[in-house]
Amino acid sequence: MLADRRPKESPTDGAQLAKALDAQSALLPYALGVFAVSLPFFVWVGSLAANRVWLSASFALFAINWGVFYATVNWLRDQASQDLNRRARVQVLCGVLWALTVVQISAFAQGAGPARDPLLMLATAGAVLCAFFSAPYLPSLLIVAPIAAAGPLIARFSHPDGREAGQVTWGALALALTLALILNRMFRRQHDLAVAHEHLVDERLRVLEAAERTARSKSDIVATLSHEIRNGLTGVTHVLAAAAGRGGRAAPSREQLNAALDAAQDLIAVLNATLDSETAESGRLQVETQPFDPVRLVQDLVLLDKPHAATKGLELTVHVDPLLRGRDKGATIADALRTRQIIANLLGNAVKYTVRGRIEVRLELRDGLVAIEVADTGPGLSAEEMEQAFEPFRRVERTGAGVNGAGLGLSLSRQLARLMGGALDARSAVGVGSCFTLTLPFDAAAECEFEQDLETAMVEAPGAPRSLRILIAEDDALNAAMLRAVLEQLGHQVVHAQNGRRASDLAKIAEFDLLMLDHRMPIMDGAAATAILRETDGPNRDAPIVAMIDGDGDEASEFLNAGADIVLRKPVSVAAVARALADAASLERRDLKAEAA
Repeated sequence: MLADRRPKESPTDGAQLAKALDAQSALLPYALGVFAVSLPFFVWVGSLAANRVWLSASFALFAINWGVFYATVNWLRDQASQDLNRRARVQVLCGVLWALTVVQISAFAQGAGPARDPLLMLATAGAVLCAFFSAPYLPSLLIVAPIAAAGPLIARFSHPDGREAGQVTWGALALALTLALILNRMFRRQHDLAVAHEHLVDERLRVLEAAERTARSKSDIVATLSHEIRNGLTGVTHVLAAAAGRGGRAAPSREQLNAALDAAQDLIAVLNATLDSETAESGRLQVETQPFDPVRLVQDLVLLDKPHAATKGLELTVHVDPLLRGRDKGATIADALRTRQIIANLLGNAVKYTVRGRIEVRLELRDGLVAIEVADTGPGLSAEEMEQAFEPFRRVERTGAGVNGAGLGLSLSRQLARLMGGALDARSAVGVGSCFTLTLPFDAAAECEFEQDLETAMVEAPGAPRSLRILIAEDDALNAAMLRAVLEQLGHQVVHAQNGRRASDLAKIAEFDLLMLDHRMPIMDGAAATAILRETDGPNRDAPIVAMIDGDGDEASEFLNAGADIVLRKPVSVAAVARALADAASLERRDLKAEAA
């Protein structure tokens, strides 16, 4: 297992170079100690030489080298030494200076008379030391060691009686160079292991930081949900208790019922935003890009928010670029559902935080992109507050006091925009207002089916009865009761099955106009029931099937692959169910046209 984790390639050259240079720098104090021990011997032997002028030259070279040595040590403490290539050149140059000193000592020994052999022995020892102290860095070793060894070897072999001593010197220097190469190899392996260890430590730290961020995120989720759910459910519970007549309370007024409904809708919005945010953070959030009409989408959302704006005395208007009006071709290429979610969040924030004034929604084309701007005359945000507003689970205290929400809307909207190949930007001024701009890809040659009104779609669908017979499969009693209430409110007949097995059995013996199946159910889930219905001959083999999912893209893919026609994300609303029924009617209309053709 450890062998599998060992890197197959050496670490980066920069990291290995830094380790080699650091190891060579660490040997400098030892070089100083060796020189301090060797200097008295050199002075004693040199004093016996006949040419004492050369001895003075040696001392001058020593002084120059030590001056360079101290200057280099001080330079290594400076910021400029962080350039590894420059540092390598400086350290090689220092080694070359000491190698040239060994060459000078060898030349000095040639005219030293009886002190010749001791001086050449000192020069040979100096060449060995040059090889040792340059061993950590291979280029330095290959440059410095041969220069230092050249001096004593040339001096030995140039003397008529020095061949035997030269061979001994050659063997000693060859052995020293071989050992230095082996030492260099050991250094490099140690450096590789050290760099790999540092990489593992960095990876562990990154994993630890990611785990800490996840833990903080979970803590923020728990804190946010506990606060929002506790407050919302408390109000809903009081209203329901009054409606049930518990505690001798009077029946709730319409205002109290509306307040409870708003609190429940806020809870659903908080839960949806939290789940989507966690799905996006884990990288499992998927978008389905398809062409759609941005003008119609924005106009529908503005129409929904106009009553809320009117109750606060706000003017809500839409301005559309003339280039986007009346086009036979051209569509936004993105996920229509996620785009609706982003714009609904921006409009909701504008209505929520704007006390007086107006809200404008502008659509225009910009260099192959469609830009949707939502501008308001609200309190406005500073640059620091704007950054905070886009952070998950963070709310601006100055403007968010007393306002419900999880603090996820803007951060999630930006993530969704990036997933669709667009962007969400904002500019704001305190006391003036804010403007949020969503940009998405726009294809001028794309064609899309412009959405029809629900009533028009239902009327124009030949063979689609006004009152449908619908089979729903839902294991949760509360969800089933809510869905039944929505469908009956729209004028349809409902048959309920508690699991996929029961739904498939009912579909084999009774004919239905539409089937709505939940994904997660006991005994048999919705996707398996859909596959059975499509594979089995029966009265509902070709009936439209609406898949009800919790928002996961994998669930939608599984359902569609099994044979479902329409995907409806929970929690459902009256508008969403009505839109699904209209889509089912349009599917039936297209099938009838195909059969007639």
